[in-house]
Amino acid sequence: MGPLHVPSSSSQHSSRLQRLYHLLLFHVHPFWIQLLYFFFISLFGFLMLKALPMKTTMVPRPSDLDLVFTSVSATTVSSMVAVEMESFSNSQLLLLTLLMLLGGEVFTSMLGLHFTYTKSKKREAADDLDGKPPPSSLELTPMDVAVVPAVAIDQMELGFKTQRDHTSSIARLLTLIVLGYHVVVHLAGYTLILVYLSVVAGARAVLAGKRISAHTFSIFTVVSTFANAGFVATNEGMVSFRSFPGLLLLVMPHVLLGNTLFPVFLRLAIGALGRATRRPELGELLRGGPAAAAVGYDHLLPGARTGFLALTAAAFVAAQLVLFCAMEWGSDGLRGLTAYQKLVAALFMSVNSRHAGEMVVDLATVSSAIVVLYVVMMYLPPYTTFLPVIDGHQQQSGPQPDNKKRSSRSIWQKLLMSPLSCLAIFIIVICITERRQIADDPVNFSVLNIVVEVISAYGNVGFSTGYSCGRQVRPDGSCRDSWVGLSGRWSREGKLTLMAVMFYGRLKKFSMHGGQAWKLD
Repeated sequence: MGPLHVPSSSSQHSSRLQRLYHLLLFHVHPFWIQLLYFFFISLFGFLMLKALPMKTTMVPRPSDLDLVFTSVSATTVSSMVAVEMESFSNSQLLLLTLLMLLGGEVFTSMLGLHFTYTKSKKREAADDLDGKPPPSSLELTPMDVAVVPAVAIDQMELGFKTQRDHTSSIARLLTLIVLGYHVVVHLAGYTLILVYLSVVAGARAVLAGKRISAHTFSIFTVVSTFANAGFVATNEGMVSFRSFPGLLLLVMPHVLLGNTLFPVFLRLAIGALGRATRRPELGELLRGGPAAAAVGYDHLLPGARTGFLALTAAAFVAAQLVLFCAMEWGSDGLRGLTAYQKLVAALFMSVNSRHAGEMVVDLATVSSAIVVLYVVMMYLPPYTTFLPVIDGHQQQSGPQPDNKKRSSRSIWQKLLMSPLSCLAIFIIVICITERRQIADDPVNFSVLNIVVEVISAYGNVGFSTGYSCGRQVRPDGSCRDSWVGLSGRWSREGKLTLMAVMFYGRLKKFSMHGGQAWKLD
């Protein structure tokens, strides 16, 4: 009788982790996976922010709620500010950089591609062990139809196996492309901003006066802008650098590269690699072949849709630029700037209004017409497209769920509330939680300012009208101006509600088709 094999605790622990990973991968809806991902990263960020020292002990340490709010804001790339940024130490700024990197859309899409690749490999391994073709390839043959020869069946099985192998290789290739894109953009942006700061003494002096490292500012700004988080390491945001158009022009492209125009530049990158390497998989990615469709990467749009997306984004920016220049050219926010500096500042605001939220002008001083336009821009999803042609992306072949599953999903999607309905509820709830401040301080806590805050959190933008003691109807001698957003002055219940809005906005893609059960005719 041979010796008994007793499994070690480490192997048992590894086996449990593998089962948990398999459960998450194959049996849990992506919504819950992403919600848990953002929740645990936010929790990690809060614990680390609390453990790390603040920049100075001269100011009171922020409350735990404000630190949680900041961590959630960074993880969901919303940049709603409840703590002055210059009160954070260098180590805390680097932690916020990590949170924004992990929460950015491009980075999380890479994790999705990795899950797709892992699923494909596991299905391939399971099929190889079974030694059988997929169930869809085995059908009962009617009596009046000739039997398919064994050679043909073998060829069909080989074809299905080749297709599955091709799907996993496409997913792996696309993951590497997106990773390379991510790394190159960050390295280039960090290098260019650092070189600019080393050359332009005025911009460098701004950071030196605030005791912020140029290296920290460069990497923080690039990660924040590419992830469309909108956090800036200075209290005033990019207002401190509005007279440095060169820096604004270096930062601005990252807003588009990481969000609104990511599909455009991704297709350009794939096309360039295809011409350089002549790999057929790259051509299939651009054509949207069966394997590419099976991967289901939402950011790889068809060619026609990508072109119209670029035109739509350009039209939105141009419309905002024209209106901003017409309404704000002689305003206090742009006073003291040259015509060129004003034009760059207006362009910077127009590009950032969609999703990044970095400002060079105090939003509270901007005319109401532009604020309303910004609210509309913040509400629109990043890939909003004027598309006067049939979207071929909807017609791509790929694995479709059976009728029963499709019917069940459509019923639940119709029962979901539309984003507008949810936002209306959130605004009503916040108006209830802040009703006393709305009555005592109606200028700072106007309904329009609250709407801006809520829509900004939903769009993960970060625009805010802020709070000013000078706008109080009943002046309070104990009031102290601070560089935080309007939500930084809200009650505990208001901040908790806005955190829910940030999570809802970060996961908005799962509810975009809600509200279909309502008929308004």
